Amino acid sequence: MRYSKLLGRSLRDIPKEAEAPSHRLLLKAGYIDQLMAGSWTLLPLGWRVVSKINQIIREEMDKTGAQEMLMPLMHPKEIWNKTGRWDDPRVKEIMYQFKDQRGKEFGLSFTHEEVVMDLLGKHIHSYKDLPVKVYHFSTKFRNEPRPRGGLLRAREFLMKDLYSAHVSKEDMYKYYWEVKDSYLTAFSRMGLAAKVVEAAGGVFTENCTHEFQVLTSGGEDSIFYCPSCDFAQNKEIFEGKEGQKCPKCKKGIIKISNAIEVGNIFPLGKKYAKAMGVTFTDSDGSQKYPWFASYGIGPTRVLATVVEVHHDKKGIIWPKELTPFDVHLVSLEGGQEAAEALYEAMERAGLEVLFDDRDESAGVKLSDSDLIGIPVRVLVSRKSLGAGGVEVSRRVDGTSEVVSAEHLADKIKEFYES
Repeated sequence: MRYSKLLGRSLRDIPKEAEAPSHRLLLKAGYIDQLMAGSWTLLPLGWRVVSKINQIIREEMDKTGAQEMLMPLMHPKEIWNKTGRWDDPRVKEIMYQFKDQRGKEFGLSFTHEEVVMDLLGKHIHSYKDLPVKVYHFSTKFRNEPRPRGGLLRAREFLMKDLYSAHVSKEDMYKYYWEVKDSYLTAFSRMGLAAKVVEAAGGVFTENCTHEFQVLTSGGEDSIFYCPSCDFAQNKEIFEGKEGQKCPKCKKGIIKISNAIEVGNIFPLGKKYAKAMGVTFTDSDGSQKYPWFASYGIGPTRVLATVVEVHHDKKGIIWPKELTPFDVHLVSLEGGQEAAEALYEAMERAGLEVLFDDRDESAGVKLSDSDLIGIPVRVLVSRKSLGAGGVEVSRRVDGTSEVVSAEHLADKIKEFYES
């Protein structure tokens, strides 16, 4: 991709309300664009990263036996009435509800439990049809009164939600903990060290649920955790205080930290099946309600969280699996012709290349390269060519060396494997 043709190049000025590092950097580097409060366009750079986030999630979900599909975003009032959630004051605070020209009432999805349960009622009849594990990537709408932090708290955002139905509580929890491990694997691949945190169920369930929280000073949540074991609770349910001994391991000392929630899992039990009259015939011939659970990850919030964790004063530093391009190729004075040939060769070799072919100063190009944050930069200039090749540098630590064109592919591979 030629940077001169890219929609959404770097900005010199950003709005003063962009206070969170991810908000500032994603705007400035040309990854996102604001339409209105809480509503964002993922520009080509941003979409490339989110697509890689989605693919990691997809791979981990598929390993659990889940099937991908796509469900509607506009829901009729009637389906939400079956569970009583349409008129729940907590739901009405966050759900966009409206009437069409004929007076029929609809809501924009902020979750899909009712829709999935409606599907189960049509498609499961016997215990042999269970378990069912389905997921989709879709837009969610939540009426946030104070959207802030760019993608960290938006009114419209991307969500991967997974739902599972089971013949028994034991089978539900067996899969529940399997998804927990899959989520941790996915977040690790994205460069995030997520903690599993006990939390309240909110508008979804009265049961204890689990959040996946990333410790960072810019987070809106507060969690209490033990550094010596896996104990962690959201402040909404924690009954102790910082500095006390861990109630689980009895050894560690409880700490408190700001954090960003990047995922959650909910054991919903039989609540939705009972409300909507969904049953299956068990092996003994009796009619039973399936056990139900839901699991969510917000890819756009993950995008922002990764930037919150991986940046420096110069800009973003993308983890290897999320980089929008494999290589940032930069041509400086005296290296334009050689850079053009190298760009074509790397593209033919299957590398994803962002080629800064603009007629700009070296300072602007190098500054933009650091800002965008691609892990490997290849610089072609009169100086590098005179030294025997091209200068290859790593964004994460700035180390660089001049290598010949014939050894460039090996050097790039080495950087990604180190």
